[in-house]
Amino acid sequence: MMPTVFITGATSGFGEACARRFAAAGWSLVLTGRRAERLHALADELCAQARILPLVVDVRDRVAMEQAIEQLPSAFSTLRGLINNAGLALGTTPAPECSLDDWETMVDTNIKGLLYSTRLLLPRLIAHGAGAGIVNLGSIAGNWPYPGSHVYGASKAFVRQFSLNLRCDLQGTGVRVTNLEPGLCESEFSLVRFAGDKARYDSVYAGAQAIQPADIAETIFWILNQPAHININSLELMPVSQSWSNFAIERA
Repeated sequence: MMPTVFITGATSGFGEACARRFAAAGWSLVLTGRRAERLHALADELCAQARILPLVVDVRDRVAMEQAIEQLPSAFSTLRGLINNAGLALGTTPAPECSLDDWETMVDTNIKGLLYSTRLLLPRLIAHGAGAGIVNLGSIAGNWPYPGSHVYGASKAFVRQFSLNLRCDLQGTGVRVTNLEPGLCESEFSLVRFAGDKARYDSVYAGAQAIQPADIAETIFWILNQPAHININSLELMPVSQSWSNFAIERA
């Protein structure tokens, strides 16, 4: 039987790219997403390559996640992989000007949603044992501050520390944990952050040769296919065009 991977936020960006990469390798997929039409279209497209179970659910809804996972068919009962991809950034304005609703949405999605899927699926990953793995989508924003990152960057710093702590708690189970920290990536994620401003989106990526979702999917596929005795603790990656800037100095 082919291994099974559970992917959150599968209707676009990294999640969709991961679904395509793992389906191409014949893995069974449990795919979650809020947009039913997109999710079912993707499942219909990939079902010729792999066994697919689409779950229309919002990772922020604890009760809905509990029910969806409790009702997983026996064919999907044991997981080889969990890709905690669902997440978002909203806005880039300075903290004093930000919407508190946006902050709350980022916390609910990037932190609480990740916690729900992880805790609810841990028994199924532990049941698989050696070779099972969790890949949490962090960000360079969790390591490096920049203006406008505020809650988004803080949420990704949480993901980083949670991943490290989770590894400690899973010692002896065979379940591996990786925090993957991408830099500049070109995907719908940024269009959401810019509130649909396509001109701004285009200007950010113009000539930058940014990382593409397929690059992230390939990296995650590599991580989950390492020998069972190897754990990739964290992996930070940027496009060659991106590096660090100088420290900010306010001059009187």
